[in-house]
Amino acid sequence: MTDRTVYFLSDGTGITAETFGNSILAQFAIKPRHVRRPFIDTVDKAHEVVREINGVAEATGQRAVVFATLVNKEVLAVVREHCQAQVLDMFGMFIVPLEEEFQLKSNHRVGRFGDAAKSQEYHERIEAINFSLAHDDGQSAKNLASADVILVGVSRSGKTPTSLYLAMQHGIKAANYPLIPEDFERGRLPDALKVYKAKCFGLTIDPDRLSQIRNERRPGSKYADFGNCRYEVAEAESMMKREGIAWLSSTHKSIEEIATTILRDIRPDRLIY
Repeated sequence: MTDRTVYFLSDGTGITAETFGNSILAQFAIKPRHVRRPFIDTVDKAHEVVREINGVAEATGQRAVVFATLVNKEVLAVVREHCQAQVLDMFGMFIVPLEEEFQLKSNHRVGRFGDAAKSQEYHERIEAINFSLAHDDGQSAKNLASADVILVGVSRSGKTPTSLYLAMQHGIKAANYPLIPEDFERGRLPDALKVYKAKCFGLTIDPDRLSQIRNERRPGSKYADFGNCRYEVAEAESMMKREGIAWLSSTHKSIEEIATTILRDIRPDRLIY
């Protein structure tokens, strides 16, 4: 069904529509074309995007599917009345029942980031991002006492993207530290991590997959050689077992799954807010 098109419309960034919509689409064995159209916040913009969506329907012979998070009722009305599409009003689907349940009217605020500059949570996320960048790949051992978690594992096992995701999405100060051949020869964790072992969480990866990833970076090198990758992964896993560090394989897990596991095991309080 690659000829189908899915639109994500919003009068804000469209991130909510896209995230929720993709979660729903994942239940179907299809690969539609994705189009995000943010900041549809006027009637004129609504008519413009409706013309685009209807043009797709005419060109392909298939109507589009539209996931909409549109707070402005006039804008939403244009999309609903004039789109040759399956329009799913995601806010209306949930807000109306919740208004009845809470006996309150929603504030109809556009976007989740409207008051970001005044939000303590936002400032905490910025601080966490800066911390994670400063402590990426063992660049610095300073202030590790402030870290919420320290990710350890061999090079290219997924530490950096996981650290940044934890910082950006959850405000977690995540450092990451590579385990290198010298550590395996010494048979112990790097000295900088000894005091903070309780904060450590390990990532491992299938050696074959690791070799593929490293070959994209340094093709034909010893660093990317399958035998070397197998050695490093085995040594890293043995070290984490000896040190009592919880770990998981990133081979078949998304960043979101890895981050949620880390939060559950290291900072379960961050799953409650």
